[in-house]
Amino acid sequence: MENYTIIIFIMAIMIGLSAMADKVKLPYPVLLIVAGIGLGFIPAMPAVVLNHDIVFLIFLPPLLYDAAFNISFQEFRTHLNTINTLAISLVFITASGIAVTAWLLMPGITWPLAFVLGAILSATDAVAAMSITKGLGLSHKTVTILEGESLVNDASALVAYRFAVAAVTGTAFVFWKASLEFVLLMAGGFLIGFVMSKILGLVLFRVRKNAMVTISFMLLMPFVTYLLAEELHVSGVIAVVILGLGIARFSNRIFRDDLKQQSRSIWEVIIFLLNGLIFILIGLQLPYVTKNIPDNQLWPYIGYAFLITIVTLVLRMARVFLQQVNLDRAFQSKRHRVTEHALLDFKTSLIISWSGMRGIVSLAIAIGLPLTLKDGSPFPMRDAIIFISVVVVLFTLIGQGLTLPLIVKWLQKK
Repeated sequence: MENYTIIIFIMAIMIGLSAMADKVKLPYPVLLIVAGIGLGFIPAMPAVVLNHDIVFLIFLPPLLYDAAFNISFQEFRTHLNTINTLAISLVFITASGIAVTAWLLMPGITWPLAFVLGAILSATDAVAAMSITKGLGLSHKTVTILEGESLVNDASALVAYRFAVAAVTGTAFVFWKASLEFVLLMAGGFLIGFVMSKILGLVLFRVRKNAMVTISFMLLMPFVTYLLAEELHVSGVIAVVILGLGIARFSNRIFRDDLKQQSRSIWEVIIFLLNGLIFILIGLQLPYVTKNIPDNQLWPYIGYAFLITIVTLVLRMARVFLQQVNLDRAFQSKRHRVTEHALLDFKTSLIISWSGMRGIVSLAIAIGLPLTLKDGSPFPMRDAIIFISVVVVLFTLIGQGLTLPLIVKWLQKK
């Protein structure tokens, strides 16, 4: 089967199953993941392997841009404290917690390797959470915080991953240098995104009367911005996010309502197809990575993945509820600019905590692990790290994916 035939086959299955999701009363991401796992175990099915570069170029820019474009800038700014807490500090806390867990559980794993695993699984995938909870009536505050987190946490996780892999390959880790590089990556990405949003704004202003040209520029620019930022060695993720936020504010002032609706319709189709492909591809990875694991290590690794999943959930819940307490104290003391609308209640905190699923970014990072070290020797425990990462992603997407709608409905009845 040629590659394009496989893609068409997968997309046909994805569209058909998405239509069936409501009838079988299952969230469509969970249904697609299970279908992907089943397809992967069909003997005649060729191995479909995620390509690290393709994921970060084809999937990530439009998904980030769409989320940034549709988020309310005012709401984003209101909840910036909570978003930063989840997207930056929690990412590094989670990476450390997973590293400690892996080091205690897994025989032979070194601290650098444990931190590689922690960095891979440190960022959540709000795309999955929002797909699963779509139509459940989440509050605007909850949606803003989850989407805002997803716009920033990928950059934090990628930085943590880069430093962890450098430590494995023998590069010395210096904390102040790492911190400075993190700031430069984020600031550089912000600058590129800001400049590109201004350039795109000028172009769109001149061509705004031609709907197709306007929409085409808006479709192209996330990819251009991401590539430019990565070529300049700054955060392409942050650059695309800032581009989306900037163009959203610009479009509200300039674009006609009919142009907005036309653009929205095109983007909805693109995002639907990308999301569906992502969930099918996630499921397809399990049969592929299982082949590289010895039979006697399969169940121990699944056990490690389950315990790591529990640790990440506990850490997230602890940090979210601590943030709720911190916001209450700051609001009562009146020494910080915390508005009443920025406060979290129990229901919001629990939903945010339970929405910490891992997804396509974690898989792309894992599969993008180097094959060898600088001296040419194989990257240690590469297959084990990839397998555990895939299983943790599946545990979070299927386990939390099936229970999150039930929790949301239960909270709505209280």
